[in-house]
Amino acid sequence: MQSEPKPEPKSEKGKATRIIHNRRHKDSLGSPYSPVYNTTTYRFANTASLQDVIEGRTPGNLYTRWGSNPTIRELEQGLAGLEDSESALAFASGMAAISATLFAHGRNGIVCVGDLYGGTQELLTKHLEPLGIPVTFLLQNESDQLTNALNKPGMLVYCETPANPTLGILDIRELAQRAHTKGAFFAVDNTFASPINQCPLALGADISVHSATKYLGGHSDLTAGAVMASAERIQPIAQWRKNLGQILAPETAALLSRSLRTLPVRVRQHNDNAMAVAQAMASHPAIKRVLYPGLPDFPGHSLAAQQMDGFGGVLTLEIKGDREQAEKVADSLQIFLLATSLGGVESLVSQPCATSHHGISRKERERRGITDSMLRLSVGLEDAKDLIADLKQALAQL
Repeated sequence: MQSEPKPEPKSEKGKATRIIHNRRHKDSLGSPYSPVYNTTTYRFANTASLQDVIEGRTPGNLYTRWGSNPTIRELEQGLAGLEDSESALAFASGMAAISATLFAHGRNGIVCVGDLYGGTQELLTKHLEPLGIPVTFLLQNESDQLTNALNKPGMLVYCETPANPTLGILDIRELAQRAHTKGAFFAVDNTFASPINQCPLALGADISVHSATKYLGGHSDLTAGAVMASAERIQPIAQWRKNLGQILAPETAALLSRSLRTLPVRVRQHNDNAMAVAQAMASHPAIKRVLYPGLPDFPGHSLAAQQMDGFGGVLTLEIKGDREQAEKVADSLQIFLLATSLGGVESLVSQPCATSHHGISRKERERRGITDSMLRLSVGLEDAKDLIADLKQALAQL
């Protein structure tokens, strides 16, 4: 078995400094950043040295599908530094990261708390349950049932906070304590918050999962995923990644490393713009409610203020009307692009019932408070006044 590289010691420097100066190699030609190693395999001087790497006696690179590539390892070093984790793994997509985590740590049973991305819920119900992996779903207001749901050791508690698309906030410290009391692991999908706004591991979680396609990538030009955890928790996830072929290409890893260097400043602007949009929409006569953790009347505002350093760039509007009227607003927007995904520099709008949660029955959506008149906004880095004006002209079409 090839050995994993030793985790880097934690740095006292700030996140922006760490990620900008993250490098494992010093370029002989003086480049401030490492070259892209777009190679699949590596030659050895002799069989003995090959065996030393395979069996873990010496560090080295063997095969990129295993994650054994200098460009990928440098990215993972940066990802670990962002959440102060001992180790990190990079994946070809967020769903790859999620599926490897669930397979590695969820085979004794998974308890999901609160709202989930539709793709995650589909994976759990249509694939993991038929494979014999028990899955229990608890609504956010049913989190007090978690202790009873954890009925055997070695189970996995899984959640998103903030959640998609309701932006529901869960108490990470409390859920971690309940999970650990029952001998369970606790994984948090931290995509909506990003490591700049929230660090689940510091709050007691065992595993932090990201769709790096979103804020970590930040430019809608790459697809990737990430998992941050201790070396002990990472090791079984790495085996699933290797054997399922979920590694990302070195070129994508280099592109993601580039994007991470601007992550802190981008997220701060996302936070500011989303807050401005949320405040403007909260008083609009055509809006029934605005779901955004930064608003004082949002149900999870106090908790979000405690465990987050910023409220994020995603908010959900519920239109006073039906699905067709919400669709009309989305179709009338000119700056907000009608598109799936989130976290890019450009602002996006989507109807959860038609996109992220299309695969979930209407009955289940309604049970979770996801209505057909909801519009999810990924607020980008444009001028906030222009975004607000765009929303107002679209709402005027009703």
